[in-house]
Amino acid sequence: MLNQFSGGELALADLVALQKVLGVSFSDPSLLEQALIHSSYVNENPGLSLVSNERLEFLGDAVLGMVVAEGLYQTLPYLTEGQMTRFRAALVCREALARMARAIKLGDYLYLGKGEDVGGGRRRLVNLAGVMEAVVAAIFLDRGLTIVRDFILKLLALEMEKVISQGAVVDYKSELQELLQAREQQSPAYHLIEAIGPDHDRRFTVEVGLGDRVLGRGSGKSKKAAESEAACSALVKLSPSFTA
Repeated sequence: MLNQFSGGELALADLVALQKVLGVSFSDPSLLEQALIHSSYVNENPGLSLVSNERLEFLGDAVLGMVVAEGLYQTLPYLTEGQMTRFRAALVCREALARMARAIKLGDYLYLGKGEDVGGGRRRLVNLAGVMEAVVAAIFLDRGLTIVRDFILKLLALEMEKVISQGAVVDYKSELQELLQAREQQSPAYHLIEAIGPDHDRRFTVEVGLGDRVLGRGSGKSKKAAESEAACSALVKLSPSFTA
């Protein structure tokens, strides 16, 4: 492990602390340590015979894509292939991975060359996304698919909820808009029917219509979510080829 070589690196206690943050105990902590080694550190320490985390990044990217794809497939059976592709891309993009890394302060644990460190490398988007992928690969190699799946889905839970909510609103409402413009040369209108429950657990019901015709109804924890469900309901009725 790196801490046996010189004085500027992470101590073993830091790796123990990181495992607590991750919620994963490694059988081989050297895998986790390798996931933290940036190429700039390798370049500045040629005598240590180190390997950067780039190969782990490659593997982690594949593991993340597979786990996210499976999660979308299993939990959201109404999504089309195109929708799943877009959501997966949004969830494993560099910005999303960097947010995940920031949430657990992964940048603090990076082994960086001095120049990269002074230049803000611990906050750099590409470094944060890369170390996130590398850590995922290290968990996969050390603990297997079940543990890494739980780790990814737990860390991505809020991100997935946000992306799916925003994406569904755009998809269903846009599809309904396009369908009605093509058939009727008109746009649908959304009407709030009711909002019930306390402020912290509000539920909204919305109807979407065209003139006097009610095309669909939906409910959700926000007006946007209810509008999305209403649009989806209308699409199912109006377009036999549409699969929700």
